[in-house]
Amino acid sequence: MQIVLTESQLDILSKQAKEQSPNECCSLLFGKTKGSKVVVSEVFPAQNIEKSQVNFTISNDQLIQGYEDAEQKKLEVIGIFHSHPDSDAYPSSTDKKFMQINPVVWVIFSIKSNDFKAYLLDSQLIEIPIITEENS
Repeated sequence: MQIVLTESQLDILSKQAKEQSPNECCSLLFGKTKGSKVVVSEVFPAQNIEKSQVNFTISNDQLIQGYEDAEQKKLEVIGIFHSHPDSDAYPSSTDKKFMQINPVVWVIFSIKSNDFKAYLLDSQLIEIPIITEENS
C-alpha cells in the first residue's frame, strides 16, 4: 500500500501546517483507491476546533460537509492529514486511538523536521510510502 500526492498538494499541506502553528492543523484527503495505491485528488482543509498544540478535532458539521463534498465529486475520503508542530511525524497515542475508528491513511507532517509520513493502522501500525507525482 502507498499514498500518492502531488507536489502541489504537499505544498498546500505544509503551508497550512506552518500557518496554523503552534497549533496542530488538519485536513481531509479526497480521492480513490486504485489497487495498492491510495491516490489523493483533492485536499479539503479543515479547522482544528481544539486550537491545541497536541490534539486536533474536526467539527461534526465540517466532517459532514467534507463527506458530502467528496460524494458530490464522486470521490471518497481516503485520508486524514494533521501536523505535529513540535514532534516527529509519528502517531501519538491519541492518534492511534482515532486511527482505530477512522481506518484510512493518516498523513502526518512534522513542522520540526519538515517531514511527511503516512500510516495505516490494521492489527498493527504500518508506515506506508508517500509517492509524489508532478502536478497535473
